[in-house]
Amino acid sequence: MSAQTLSRARPASTTTRWSRRAAGALAFAALIELAGRTGLIDAEFLPPATEIVGRAVTLLADPAFLGHALTSLLAWAMGLGIAAAIAVPLGLLLGSVPIIDAAMRSVVEFLRPIPSVALIPLVALVIGTGLQLRVTLVVYASLWPILYNTMYGLRGVDPLAKESLRSYGFGPLAVLLRVSLPSSAPFITTGIRLAAGVALILTVSTEIVAGRGEGIGVFIFFAGIAVPARMADILAGVFWVGLFGVVVNALLVAAERRAFRWHHAQLGERP
Repeated sequence: MSAQTLSRARPASTTTRWSRRAAGALAFAALIELAGRTGLIDAEFLPPATEIVGRAVTLLADPAFLGHALTSLLAWAMGLGIAAAIAVPLGLLLGSVPIIDAAMRSVVEFLRPIPSVALIPLVALVIGTGLQLRVTLVVYASLWPILYNTMYGLRGVDPLAKESLRSYGFGPLAVLLRVSLPSSAPFITTGIRLAAGVALILTVSTEIVAGRGEGIGVFIFFAGIAVPARMADILAGVFWVGLFGVVVNALLVAAERRAFRWHHAQLGERP
């Protein structure tokens, strides 16, 4: 077997993967810096990367910005937690009881494609604005990745394992808790990881569209409508949102790999 074939068959180490990601990020930052310094793009619309990062660092000492960030973080965490608490049991129910799944399928397929941002006027009229608006929309958007991954995980459970447990006299609930739920747990955690990104997007976008109260989205909104627009503030806020998303995703991936080593071993992945 050639060295090239071996390199394709052997997964890259964690250090190699992170080195490649860091190199890509630095190359992207260098491109932004070059575009701003050379005038290729007007610095009024895209400041150099060093200016954006510098402004992002100074925002950490701004109590007003920290208040915005904590408000967004609270809405994100509450919405994601409530979505998981609803979607996992509902996914287990729909994935385990075919009659209920058939009855609810049309409702689920109708609701899933509706953009959460389109519901802002309706939700604002029914429950008002503020934290409850953001949490409600985050719950709605985050529900679907967790729900569908839970149902998908249940479909992949080994039927022989379930039949073996039934042959020993275990009922449906015991089979669900002892076989189906542990086997589908990796898919559920993947759904939660995907929903975490969706929740972050909905939190900030809802704040931008609503344009009131507190939150990083509100900070970005007011920086955008200022005269002249504070592009460094806008992009610094975007920088922190993106960095938070990267960190959360990395932590969830690490926790998932540590908790489900057996699952990744079956997939032939390096832990």
